[in-house]
Amino acid sequence: MKTWTMKIFPPEYVTKEKGHGRIEVRKIRVSTALNDYVTFPYVAQVCRIERMTYKLDGELLRQEVAYGITSIPPEKADEKRLLSLNRGHWCIENRLHWVRDVTFDEDRSQIRTGQGPRAMATLRNLAISLFRLHNMNNIAQALRSFGRNPERALQLVGL
Repeated sequence: MKTWTMKIFPPEYVTKEKGHGRIEVRKIRVSTALNDYVTFPYVAQVCRIERMTYKLDGELLRQEVAYGITSIPPEKADEKRLLSLNRGHWCIENRLHWVRDVTFDEDRSQIRTGQGPRAMATLRNLAISLFRLHNMNNIAQALRSFGRNPERALQLVGL
């Protein structure tokens, strides 16, 4: 990075994780110096997140840069916390939206008008949440089980 960038963005915070047959490196730089230049309501910090994924032998597989704006002030979220929040976003994506997309095949749903899509999404979220509250982490397996024995579903909600 250029010298002027180093003044705007202080030294980066770096994490390295090994798992799933790869090494993931994440770097974040956070600053408040750009707040007066960003036309975003309630901006408190801006950040630059760089993600690199390597094979175990060190070969670079993927590299990407993302920029973020947050209303959380530095006193409440430093670099480490912001990077953690960014990572947590994908937890939601993987635990809920992926299940809705794959297990419920939501993208091919024929319900497209009025309040139907929202109602079905709510029912799917309810089912996923009930299964998880009862420690059923394999949602597809739980759906098959309750599909064979629908009265169990009523018992699950206390009826």
